[in-house]
Amino acid sequence: MRKRVSLFNSYIFIFPSLFLTLALGIYPIVWALRYMFYDYQGFGIPRFIGLDNFSRLLRDQEFWHSVYNTFVYAGGKIILVLPISLLLAVILNRGLKGKGLFRAIYFMPTIISASVMSIVFFTIFNSYNGVLNQFLIKYGVISQSIDWLGPQYAMLTVIITAVWGGIGNYMLLFIAGLQGIPEDVYESASLDGANAAQKFWYITLPMLGTVLQMIIMLAIITALKGYESIMVLTEGGPFGKTEVMYLYVYKQFFPVSASTATVQQIGYGSAVGFTTALIVGFITIIYFYMSKRLNQD
Repeated sequence: MRKRVSLFNSYIFIFPSLFLTLALGIYPIVWALRYMFYDYQGFGIPRFIGLDNFSRLLRDQEFWHSVYNTFVYAGGKIILVLPISLLLAVILNRGLKGKGLFRAIYFMPTIISASVMSIVFFTIFNSYNGVLNQFLIKYGVISQSIDWLGPQYAMLTVIITAVWGGIGNYMLLFIAGLQGIPEDVYESASLDGANAAQKFWYITLPMLGTVLQMIIMLAIITALKGYESIMVLTEGGPFGKTEVMYLYVYKQFFPVSASTATVQQIGYGSAVGFTTALIVGFITIIYFYMSKRLNQD
């Protein structure tokens, strides 16, 4: 009897999490998988069209351009954010005065809403009265305002915004990994005459291997799925220069302006979302395979 009561209590504690997982996780996926094969715009009766949504997707140049933009955005972000985060982690892992305060400052962007962060950066990069242009003009670096959100620099701007927002999170993960390296190893290397660069290259990086693999995986997935700050800064513009996959999916379900779809494209959006998830999953599998091969070697 006591065992049954204990088992019942366990199910009671599990039920809220299980219910939320089914209601907010599993059900929406099943719902979207169903409508991939329908022509449905959010009203009326869905019309079964088979694979027509996927046929349309193959011909959709805007979507494939968003795939290209996603890889440019993700590559630029990862190339910048990981080295900067590692450098900050190495510096702040030492016995510096006030390192706790600096850690909090660098981590602060991680807990700020992406919308708020993007509005701040919009104020900085605004082409007409932005803080950055005013600063550069004041000190003679440039003679006229630069259109940071225009076709030439928009992608660079959204990458810088994403890097600023992601540094703190990866920095803390690197610090956690660094604190797991025994000090005895560094002391032995010092006795052998190793300098700081040699310690970093031959001790720190190899012993961060497992943590580094996890961080790279998180960085890849986060970068491929990122779109919130882009939506606030540019809405994917100008002329689709910053349109990424998940922003394109979002626009099918929730048109954000008159320049995009005028009505919801739930059926087509479900097909686009499924394809986007497959692309992200495929990249993740490739990374796992490469990581496994490196570990074996």
